[in-house]
Amino acid sequence: MAHPRYTSDEIAKRGQTLYDQKVRAKVEAGNKGKFLVLDIETGEYEMDANEMDALQRAKGKNSDAALYILRVGYSAAHRLGGQFRLAR
Repeated sequence: MAHPRYTSDEIAKRGQTLYDQKVRAKVEAGNKGKFLVLDIETGEYEMDANEMDALQRAKGKNSDAALYILRVGYSAAHRLGGQFRLAR
């Protein structure tokens, strides 16, 4: 769903920059694999092993927030696709 103030690209760019500059050092040790939901305007975040729990807590703080979701220690929150196999 589109955000009224930001494009998806803006959210991703701002979120990753904020994470890299201000959040990563605080959360990366001991939290690999957890989901982090980051408000790109306030810098507040929620983290949980369950993505929906973290998202609900972040939305509970500000229902109109522009949120960036990532998985700590990974380059993407989710993996898309699967393995391609040829039928024999």
